Amino acid sequence: MVTEIVSVILLTLGLCGMMTSIIWIIHRGNSNRLTRLFISCQFSVVLWLISELLILFSVTTRQYWISYCIGNTGISCFAPLWLALSAAYTDSGRRMNKLLCFLPLVAVTAMTIVLTNPLHHKYYAVFEAGNIVYGPLFYAMQVVYYICILTGISIICFKHTRNSAQITKQSVLLILSAAIPLAINTLTLTGILKATVALTPLFFGVSSLLIIIALGRYGLLNINSMAIRDTISNIESGVMIFDVSGELTYRNKYIGSLPFLDHTQNMTQFLAALKEASGSELAGNFKSAEVMIGDEYYNLKRTRCENRNGTKVASIITISNVTEYHELIAIEKKLSLEQERNRIAQEMHDSAGHTFTMISSLARLMKYETAQAHPDAEKLAEHIAAVDGLSRSGVTELRCTINNLRDDEFMTSVTKAIQTVTTAVRGVDIDLCIQGTEDEKYSFCIREMYDNCRETVTNALRYAEADSIHIILKFLADRIELFILDNGKGCSSIDAHNGLRGIRERTEALGGTVRFSSAPNEGFQTVIRIPLKEVSS
Repeated sequence: MVTEIVSVILLTLGLCGMMTSIIWIIHRGNSNRLTRLFISCQFSVVLWLISELLILFSVTTRQYWISYCIGNTGISCFAPLWLALSAAYTDSGRRMNKLLCFLPLVAVTAMTIVLTNPLHHKYYAVFEAGNIVYGPLFYAMQVVYYICILTGISIICFKHTRNSAQITKQSVLLILSAAIPLAINTLTLTGILKATVALTPLFFGVSSLLIIIALGRYGLLNINSMAIRDTISNIESGVMIFDVSGELTYRNKYIGSLPFLDHTQNMTQFLAALKEASGSELAGNFKSAEVMIGDEYYNLKRTRCENRNGTKVASIITISNVTEYHELIAIEKKLSLEQERNRIAQEMHDSAGHTFTMISSLARLMKYETAQAHPDAEKLAEHIAAVDGLSRSGVTELRCTINNLRDDEFMTSVTKAIQTVTTAVRGVDIDLCIQGTEDEKYSFCIREMYDNCRETVTNALRYAEADSIHIILKFLADRIELFILDNGKGCSSIDAHNGLRGIRERTEALGGTVRFSSAPNEGFQTVIRIPLKEVSS
């Protein structure tokens, strides 16, 4: 009676310990494969402990059979789950992951053997209330369970000692949580350790205490490491880890989407696969490279991973698809080319159009003069000199346009820039009126005011057939204003083509405004207002 009470107490302690660890993990809310495997391992132990409690209170053979079936369910699941947990905990490679696919067969086989025992009596040779004799399949399955558990322990030890030159405290506690009950159960089954009560449940209680310490003190199943692992697994870049011998130990999901790396198991195969897919060969010690495979571009980077002693333990290769960047570069290049074409077109319209209009105007004057009975040779010579000057400046400005250069000698002030336009005009009376005093604060818009004035005057000569142009330039405290008024034929509607559109774009880019107005036989008026930068800001 005392023995049964002690057994109940020990089993209850073990069960409480296991349930505490499960509740602890669930409360942390870390939902991922590693956590689910850990909870499954703990739950399988809980099933075994519950079966031991039921056995203590069983009387009939049927009750014993139900109790033992519950216990066997827990035991048959624990061993393969532990091995899967160890592999997930250490991030074992693809070969181990393939092996893990067969682990459910261990549990299924064991339960099939147990449930069919009444037919073959090989698992329990004798199964009666209070009299259980184990058969050969029982011991065979125990060997399989031990192999799974010991393999899991070995994976943890080997992984840490090989890659980190030391084993972590949380790993030690995790190993002991499985090794201690395993050792006690072995000693009990072999008869080396004899006790009147079942000791294995007690040591499963000790295991649960070790697990709680590992969870709370040393960060077992730490959310940060899980988050990092899940992030690496799901990022839109490939990550491959090769150990010091060149064997592939880890690959994330993205690598699985690259068919040319399907059968890569080591560094040699990796380099060969890249060479076959891209047609270019990479050096074995490359640090960074870019390859084109099909229509896709991939950027590869290789980093060295070292332990605390500075010894290389792994090589990490990241693979990123950079096709989008190449496409963006191509688009940017195309846009730059288009912008340059537009610039040249605008420049050609503004500069060459102005120059040719002046030359045409002078040519008409010379034609008119030569038609006179007594041509004025002095005027003809003056017009010819002007044509020559305009032609030379036109060629220079054309070259500047092509080479994206400008002859900016006159770009020292707004006044000088406007005067450059007015003095270049022949055959038309131009009246320039300057109001106010110019200083440095107006210099930010010299180029724009020059281009706008030149374009407006050119339009007056080309389209309006004007013979008089009035220009008023005002330097005010908070802005600069330009009024250009001609006496041409005017128009009923204003169509903003390249010239007028260019004036508006240049002005509005400086925060200013422009207004065009005209009417038939009333000329064309342009009003430009640009606020000073320091005032507008």
